[in-house]
Amino acid sequence: MTTDKKDIFGARTTLQGVSRNITYYQLDSLSQRGVQGIDRLPFTVKILLENALRHAGGELVSEDDVLSLARWLPGQAAKSDAEYPFLPARVLLQDFTGVPAVADLAAMRSAMARMHGDPQKVNPLVPADLVIDHSVQVDLFGSTLAFARNVEREYERNSERYALLRWGQQAFSNFRVVPPGTGIVHQVNLEYLASVVMTKEEQGETVAFPDTLIGTDSHTTMVNGLGVLGWGAGGIEAEAVLLGQPLYLLTPEVIGMRLVGALPEGATATDLVLTVTQILRKRGVVAKFVEFTGPGLSQLPLADRATISNMSPEFGATSTLFPVDAETLRYLRSTGRDPELVNLVERYTRAQGLFRTDDTPEPQFDDLLELDLGTIEPSLAGPRRPQDRVA
Repeated sequence: MTTDKKDIFGARTTLQGVSRNITYYQLDSLSQRGVQGIDRLPFTVKILLENALRHAGGELVSEDDVLSLARWLPGQAAKSDAEYPFLPARVLLQDFTGVPAVADLAAMRSAMARMHGDPQKVNPLVPADLVIDHSVQVDLFGSTLAFARNVEREYERNSERYALLRWGQQAFSNFRVVPPGTGIVHQVNLEYLASVVMTKEEQGETVAFPDTLIGTDSHTTMVNGLGVLGWGAGGIEAEAVLLGQPLYLLTPEVIGMRLVGALPEGATATDLVLTVTQILRKRGVVAKFVEFTGPGLSQLPLADRATISNMSPEFGATSTLFPVDAETLRYLRSTGRDPELVNLVERYTRAQGLFRTDDTPEPQFDDLLELDLGTIEPSLAGPRRPQDRVA
């Protein structure tokens, strides 16, 4: 598949205020084609629109796809059967689904060799990270040696698997393995892997674009709390993305949730997420995108945001996005991200209208709910249904 594409909208421009020469596809350039109101689009739609704009002119995304998505309006999803190609920037795998993907890539290399082709040409076309976290078992506990011994036993128990993964990391480009004992895949993604804004070399230039992903675990949405759009899918869909194929999305339906006030003393992120889950389950957000807005976001630390986003499967949403803001930048700094990356995230998101402040005009949503954080009280729910909340 060819990756060459043309800048059919004249959107490519230079990003100001960064230490190196970086270009990006400017959303505001669509105003030259008569598109209005981009500043009032939900951040979720803006990210999907940038993705379409950047890939327009190639084999997968047409000019009409871009213009149709740019003219998104509340209520449009119910009236439209349009499909939009979405090409995530990377793929996140865990061991149960990632190992078969590596085996499939290895099989493709073998097939290429049998056909007298070059096996080295078979590689993931987008960056992929495989985090080992599901298979580690607890053989020893109650000891300071437990952690090291359990990881050691994991290597012994699954030595054949790790031989394959070690070969895969050395053989394939665009493929990394995070070893067992590092942490839960979603926390590793949040703290280390997610960059919020990514760059790649394209036609001799360094191009910046939003970090987006597809993951092979339903709670991939946790990273939405960092302003990164992504969600869980099956192994087949993830492998398709690895091989350069798009996901096809219906016209997005975006439900906004405005937060005001601040959490009272004694209220925790768990209390907040149980309340949010109850509200969204009652509203009905299955297969919809949820996006948070309002001045209350400035009072909400990133750990609380990630807790809410992590619960997207429990209330049925495709994703639950918290736009990039000052708290996002603070978290990137506190987790040791490169200062140059943090500066790139701020410069890029501000230039693209993807940076939220309390003065940012509120986007237009298909529906808008409101929650006063000051009303959150200690809650319990369960054991199996998080929406059955008792305050």
